[in-house]
Amino acid sequence: MTPDKVYLIDSSIYVFRAWFTVPNHIVNQDNEPVNAVYGFVDFVHQFLKQTQAKHIAFAFDESLSTSFRNQLYPEYKANREPAPQELKRQFVYCRELLQASGLFETAQPKYEADDIIGTLARQMRRRGHPITIVTSDKDLAQLIFKNDILWNFAKGQRHSIPQIRKQFGVDPSQIADQLAIAGDKTDNIEGAPGIGMATAAKLLNQFSSLEELLSNCAEISSMNIRGAKRIQGLIEDHQEHLLLYKKLTTIYCDIDFSDDISLERKPPDFPTLEKLFDKLGFSKYRRERWLSVLGA
Repeated sequence: MTPDKVYLIDSSIYVFRAWFTVPNHIVNQDNEPVNAVYGFVDFVHQFLKQTQAKHIAFAFDESLSTSFRNQLYPEYKANREPAPQELKRQFVYCRELLQASGLFETAQPKYEADDIIGTLARQMRRRGHPITIVTSDKDLAQLIFKNDILWNFAKGQRHSIPQIRKQFGVDPSQIADQLAIAGDKTDNIEGAPGIGMATAAKLLNQFSSLEELLSNCAEISSMNIRGAKRIQGLIEDHQEHLLLYKKLTTIYCDIDFSDDISLERKPPDFPTLEKLFDKLGFSKYRRERWLSVLGA
């Protein structure tokens, strides 16, 4: 029998989206904003109802400043504003609600949600589970193998290797190299100045990896691409930086999780759920709808 599909959720994106899109006049009994919780719960409800997922993990980012990438490169994500306290509090509520609902969730101070997803994907893939990664973050495309799906849930877009190759111009295994060369503004990674994703793809179609590219820099000027000599100079001048950037763009897939970790849904903790429902000011309709999707 084919093992059940495993869904790995890049969860922080959906909390942030709710924070910016759901009206902030939604407050709990203590007059604290809970709009992000409501929006996130609506997303999870819709997702569970649509997929009937049996094996699922919600991965969260814990900090903008404590991951191993910040140690390698202090400027990493330094362009982002830290989450306000009102939002941090709602992240805690979201995670508590998932836990009480019997849904696996986790975050790591040293690693990002991407790394958690990469590690869990590797472990579950070894057990034969088909993998679906739910995100709108392009970086996670590097994790897609045969039979895997990258699902932008909000847009209803499901991409496998052929679609990813068409979108990026390279294989999933080369996306970390491509981002290192072209840079990633959202993460404050500069890349080689003046080289974009399309040119980086052309280089990686000729040379399979950043390391191979750097070993054959002298050949770049003879390539049939616009400004080949200029590009060769840029690559030569930024070799050390590019190798560092690849360490930042490569998703770490070897977090020390237990070998027998289970992502299977567990029975809800009803007393804790009721307390959370009260704390969050859930209406009778919202409570019943949530319990219904949990199969309770």
